[in-house]
Amino acid sequence: MEPPLDPRRPQGPSSEDTMSRTASSTPHPHAGHSVPPRPSTSASQLSSYSYSASRSVTSSSYPSKQRRHASTASGRKSRAASSVWGSDSHEIICAVSEARGVSPTVGLAFVNITTNEAVLSQICDSQFYVKTVHKIQMYEPSTILIVNTAFPPNPKSSLLSIIEEELPDTPIEPLNRKYWSENAGIEFIQSLAFREDMEAIKVAIEGNFYATCSFAAAIKYVELSCRVSIMSHSLRVRYQPSENTMMIDISTIHSLELIQNLQNAKSNDCLFGLLKETLTPMGARMLRSNILQPSCQIENTLVPRYDALDELTVKEDMFFEIRKALKGFVDVEKLLTTLVIVPNQTTIYTSEQAMNSILNVKAFITSVPSLYEALGAARTDLLTRIREICRPELTQPVADIIAATINDDVTAMKSALDMRNQRTYAVKSGVHGLLDVARQTYKEATEDVHQHVEDLNGDHEIAAELRFDQNRQYWLRLRYSDFEDRAIPDTLINKVRKGAWIECQTLILVQLNHRITDSSNEAIMLSDKVIQELADAVRVHVPNLFRVCESIALLDMVAAFGQCTTTRDYVRPEVGHALALKGARHPICERVNPDRFVPNDVFANEQHRFQIITGCNMSGKSTYIRMISLLQVMAQVGCFVPAQYAAFPMIQQLFVRMSTDDSIEANMSTFSLEMREMAFILRNISESSLTIIDELGRGTSTRDGLAIALAISEALIQSNSLVWFATHFQQLAKVLGSRPGVLNLHLATEMHDVDDGNIKMTMLYKINSGPVQEEHYGLNLARAIGFPDRFIEVADDVSKTLADNIEKKKQTSQSRKLLRRRKLILNLHDTLLQLQESDMDDAAIGSYLRRLQDEFVARMDEIERDGEAYKGPIKNDEDSSEVGT
Repeated sequence: MEPPLDPRRPQGPSSEDTMSRTASSTPHPHAGHSVPPRPSTSASQLSSYSYSASRSVTSSSYPSKQRRHASTASGRKSRAASSVWGSDSHEIICAVSEARGVSPTVGLAFVNITTNEAVLSQICDSQFYVKTVHKIQMYEPSTILIVNTAFPPNPKSSLLSIIEEELPDTPIEPLNRKYWSENAGIEFIQSLAFREDMEAIKVAIEGNFYATCSFAAAIKYVELSCRVSIMSHSLRVRYQPSENTMMIDISTIHSLELIQNLQNAKSNDCLFGLLKETLTPMGARMLRSNILQPSCQIENTLVPRYDALDELTVKEDMFFEIRKALKGFVDVEKLLTTLVIVPNQTTIYTSEQAMNSILNVKAFITSVPSLYEALGAARTDLLTRIREICRPELTQPVADIIAATINDDVTAMKSALDMRNQRTYAVKSGVHGLLDVARQTYKEATEDVHQHVEDLNGDHEIAAELRFDQNRQYWLRLRYSDFEDRAIPDTLINKVRKGAWIECQTLILVQLNHRITDSSNEAIMLSDKVIQELADAVRVHVPNLFRVCESIALLDMVAAFGQCTTTRDYVRPEVGHALALKGARHPICERVNPDRFVPNDVFANEQHRFQIITGCNMSGKSTYIRMISLLQVMAQVGCFVPAQYAAFPMIQQLFVRMSTDDSIEANMSTFSLEMREMAFILRNISESSLTIIDELGRGTSTRDGLAIALAISEALIQSNSLVWFATHFQQLAKVLGSRPGVLNLHLATEMHDVDDGNIKMTMLYKINSGPVQEEHYGLNLARAIGFPDRFIEVADDVSKTLADNIEKKKQTSQSRKLLRRRKLILNLHDTLLQLQESDMDDAAIGSYLRRLQDEFVARMDEIERDGEAYKGPIKNDEDSSEVGT
């Protein structure tokens, strides 16, 4: 793949490069065809807008490669639940550019049209582009853009091939190479980013040529293909270094149930559901993003969050006031996005949306002072910074601008009818002479509706109830039981029965609906110019409002942590070089079974970095190792953890290999998926990784599974990462138990006989030192859960027979060794007798005896190892011939 155009390098002239970069000249291959205008560019419309193949901003008609199912680097299907921004209809454009080399550099830019933010990143990746694919998977874009020279008929780039393989359900579109320009990217940053952030962004992207080029391509695509115009200095742009967050691959996200429960997608029994005590949509999105990308910045991120959380849990009054104030906020991110994205056409719908946005901004501004007051007692650095951002000096100018135009008693409402009334009477009187006439008409028609319903009930002796919805406007509801003994009046039309009710209208009611709608629309259109001027005035302050919004989201997330901490007895973790937990509890299992869960201790450092966990079935091995990884994520998110004491190192990569599901879609068996995931882990593991392995190798034969588990364990030990390895291979614990850094642990189980001769098993769920000592625990567990006795007896006999055969083989082997030793000694005796009768001189005899001694010792060692018999002067124990002198 060719790198994007660098204006610092001389370029030859081309017809493509001389094209005008104005909005009127689109790079679409079918630019000559007329394109229907977008009906709206509000956040809700953008999210549901269906992009067809004709929207591509390309210079070729190369088709996007799409498959039916998505897979990841570890062989799993991709899910919307693993996205940083969530799956709630976000429109996200991702542009990817790369530089060739042994360690390729990849530039990424994500533009979220729904929330009006952009994230830039530049990654030094490997030839497998693991970090790049992971980053794209975390943001789950709607469309991926790659420079058109990476597509056929040119040689297809390896990056494009890997993205197609790992994200087959995401459309990939080629974009003309001329749009990947660093100068254009810098110009877009200067024109779109917040003025206050501009210099910091320039410093962050300095030297990150490919990230800047990707940003230019993404913005140009948004302008030309998505037909969205972003207001100047209203886009939230941030540069996100890849080294500041923990890398969690898609397989690990699913295995640990970080975002979604595997058995029930609607269940809250996952880490996100556990911590989601947030009260605002912005806080929930920030929590999701932090869980999927936990921070590795101790001083700048984690310590301030720990301090703030400490203060919130101590000052209960302040904590409850903050939670109360947070309940008054709507989705401010999407609200502000509707303000800064300007529609290309003015319609009734866009005017209504503009009015709604202004009213919602008013409600938002009104709620900020209460939060500022609630933070009055804050003393920690993070909380005081949030309070500073929410100070009245930042929001009062917007409140004054709105108050000068909008009536004081008008505010945002939830019901459709109330919202229409608020829009109609929003602008103060005196703006336009006809506005008051339209409002009077609206008022009279509304009164006529109520009078008509009263007359209808009186004339026909019915009890019709007046209802309203967005589509039908006013309509009537009557009980069906009232007409069991009489006919429904003919004046009622559009009758529909729904359960015990009849929904209908009258001709007069339909006419009044049209009259009310016309007068309301007229009032809105007469107010539109004032509203647009008001929106322009508010847009100047959007950067400050976005900062307030982000601060509220962060405060909401920390307050949610405080809610979890105070209700579930969590402790503040320390950050160090060892992982130490005392009385640690699995956060999700504890919530499901708060009285039955057994706490456990964990300790791992350089001397105990590879821990083998054995134990009976259902003894809690998987729960124990999952708990460790979940608590590590919680600590690096900034939350307290369920334990009596906790200390964690900073982990850069988290790998979990637990699931044993087949992938029918990918035509991969359990073992194939297992090996693919382990290959991914071994390729990317480092000293700063935390790895969880559960029952590796059980998907194939016992001998091959043990061999593979041993080989992979050796590689994991050499990686110097922290590893917890749960297994039923007891030989694995014996073979590796003496290796440096290896520690054997097991989950304890009590077994004792009962009256009927059966064995009762009691799972203690407690971690103990050493490998598991119980034998035949599989049979005992099957017997304990009520498996038929006749099958248990057969299995017991087979188990004893196999054990006897193994023991006989051992005994036979020992007898054979003894026989071979005896033969070797007899051969030595015969050789010495022959040597005694020989006529060799003393020097020759001494040399021969020394050689004979060495050969005898070597043969004895060979027999001890049960290897192949050594050939030498001493005759072989399998050969009766003597060695001559």
